[in-house]
Amino acid sequence: MGSYEDIFYEVIEEVESLGLRKQFDKELKNLRDDDKFKYVEIRDRWWEAKNRVITEYHKNKNENI
Repeated sequence: MGSYEDIFYEVIEEVESLGLRKQFDKELKNLRDDDKFKYVEIRDRWWEAKNRVITEYHKNKNENI
């Protein structure tokens, strides 16, 4: 797996390209407070927040078709 900087850059690029930065930041805060993710490494929390936000985005996009 790549270095931390590469992962963070990739996550931010993908999230911002879809216009989901605010939702991503909110989800990341929720994960920090969640007992299940409280002690998980930062990169894994970022990855989880990205996946949740993008999944929700695609789900909402498909419902609007």
